[in-house]
Amino acid sequence: MTRITIEELKALISKTVKEALLETLRDPDMGLELRPEFESRLRESRAYVEGGGELIPLDEMLHRLDME
Repeated sequence: MTRITIEELKALISKTVKEALLETLRDPDMGLELRPEFESRLRESRAYVEGGGELIPLDEMLHRLDME
């Protein structure tokens, strides 16, 4: 049986936790490109909000549409 030091064990645990977190929290869309029409719509939405446009929370929209 191989013996490791406390410091080696801590390093192994730290590495394992980091790898698990990176795998769990990674962005599945990383590296993908947006379709031009979607990117255009995002830019329009951002400009709308930056210009003072109103955002409506989902629960409020459901209430307005009587879909609660």
